[in-house]
Amino acid sequence: MRWFLTVLGVIFGIVVFLFLDYTLPSKQTVRITNTYNRLTDIGANAVFYASPDTGTVQNAQGQRDVRFIDTVRPNGKPYVYRNEDTGWIWPPYFKYDSSNLHAQATDLRSTAASPEWVSVTSYGWRIAWLSVYPNAISIKPVAGPEMRPFNWAAQIILVILGGLLFLLWRMWNQFRERTIDPAMRSADEAWDRLDARADAARDRARGRMRRWWDGLRGR
Repeated sequence: MRWFLTVLGVIFGIVVFLFLDYTLPSKQTVRITNTYNRLTDIGANAVFYASPDTGTVQNAQGQRDVRFIDTVRPNGKPYVYRNEDTGWIWPPYFKYDSSNLHAQATDLRSTAASPEWVSVTSYGWRIAWLSVYPNAISIKPVAGPEMRPFNWAAQIILVILGGLLFLLWRMWNQFRERTIDPAMRSADEAWDRLDARADAARDRARGRMRRWWDGLRGR
């Protein structure tokens, strides 16, 4: 049972980590190289895109006109964002300005010869083989590729979640000490009394059997 609970706890921890890693905002310093719209097939990866009632409408072939922002990191590696409204669904970014963000991104495009660096706040993952892209939330110019703006939003959310987790842990410990542990001790004591009575009854039964057998043998 202890092994099962340990495995269950590890799986739960991994799920929580992946959930937070996908949902919490992240910041990347990049250079915008292109902005465009593209008809994108939405199929098994639909969970990684905005809901149809907040994003652009899908056609009969399951395609959606999605805005994209092509960027390059300071190390020269490409990184692509999608730019969709989130509406009131999860995660709760309440984003309705994807068109404005697209215009801002287009205005901030630059070349390698004359780079203009920006910090893009987004959530989600980039999984190339699933055609999954992080969703850009905001764009802010920065002084250079070495700039790494502190991610205040994610840190504040993690501190709040940590505080709530600590509070739940304290409440659970108090509940266990006041309710579960006494009940377990009472159950153990009841089991010990029952076991003692069973042993006594067994001893009495053995004594009667021995006396009966001794009587048959004439002792």
